[in-house]
Amino acid sequence: MTTKIVVIGGCGHVGLPLAMAFADRGCSVVSYDINPEAVKLVNSGQMPFMEPDADEVMARIRISGTFAASTDPKVISEADVLIVVIGTPVDEHLNPDAEAVPNAVAQLGPYLRKGQLLVLRSTVYPGVTSLVERRMREMGHDIEIAFCPERIAEGKAFTELFDLPQIVSATSENALVRAKDLFLKLTNQVVETTPEEAELAKLFTNTWRYIKFAAANQFFTIANDFGLDFARIRHAITFDYPRAQDMPGPGFAAGPCLFKDTMQLAAFNNNNFMLGHSSMMVNEGLPLYIVSKLEEKHDLSQLTVGILGMAFKSESDDIRSSLSYKLRRILKFKAKNVLCTDEYVTTDASLVPLDEVLEKSDIIIVGSPHQQYKNLKISKPTVDVWNLLGNGTLV
Repeated sequence: MTTKIVVIGGCGHVGLPLAMAFADRGCSVVSYDINPEAVKLVNSGQMPFMEPDADEVMARIRISGTFAASTDPKVISEADVLIVVIGTPVDEHLNPDAEAVPNAVAQLGPYLRKGQLLVLRSTVYPGVTSLVERRMREMGHDIEIAFCPERIAEGKAFTELFDLPQIVSATSENALVRAKDLFLKLTNQVVETTPEEAELAKLFTNTWRYIKFAAANQFFTIANDFGLDFARIRHAITFDYPRAQDMPGPGFAAGPCLFKDTMQLAAFNNNNFMLGHSSMMVNEGLPLYIVSKLEEKHDLSQLTVGILGMAFKSESDDIRSSLSYKLRRILKFKAKNVLCTDEYVTTDASLVPLDEVLEKSDIIIVGSPHQQYKNLKISKPTVDVWNLLGNGTLV
């Protein structure tokens, strides 16, 4: 029998690739989303954002008829499995909103039916899975609850959804069996944990990456303050030396997950997480550090500064939590003018063509290390902490 799946939040960066992947494996899938423009775009066969290999998958599932998108919540009642993929925000004080997912799930109440499996896919504050199970029981809903955290990196969805082991957990043994069967449709391996272990596994994963990026950025600032090129130092450290191969280069550690999840982990541990807080200060402080170093050498008030790349990562159109925008805010206060460009980003009308930025700017900063910038020959002062251009990282 074909498994009927509804992905809630199913037209976003996480939900849509997941829905398409299940549809490509023969499940009957509906992406439910409250954004009518995204739903319309998806139903026309177009992706609302960049994701490699998505167009080929979309073409296949449209031919097979296994996939559709909808804004009608009634589709929820028709599903065997509901997968919830929504954001888990932090507030203005960097405290996680532990009620966001339970409240969103509670709103599904009128459309839930007995026997459904509800899978939480969003990164959640530890304990939220159990809270959702308790809320559902209090509301009289006889459904089963699982937590199976997303593990993919944006831009690698249609590789990693199939290649990576999936972490599965649930609040009952039967729900765990169903969750395993579900994700074995995508991958050959699953890792079983308790919900609390899975919740922390996801937070630990993202926080570990954030801390590694902070270490690299701190090393960069130390070397740079002494007039030394961290790119050369890092090459010496990592060249044919296995124990240092995981040392990342410096750059903007941004996006919608790493910072937020580090703060969620800090809150979970009663804000006793000095390593996490220090990482936040290093990573979030990098744009201001760059501007401060430029001010030591240039009168920015008389100069136009150009930023190449506004997405939060390379080869992406996603600007969520991008530190290039933080850099732009700082420069707007310091510089005579700021010009920004990004060939992938289409949602920011203030961006200008690359040629214009290169021509009119007195100083260039590489904001996102898009490969299209790699072979540029720039004669003006250039800041490239990524060392994308191969000229070092000195500011």
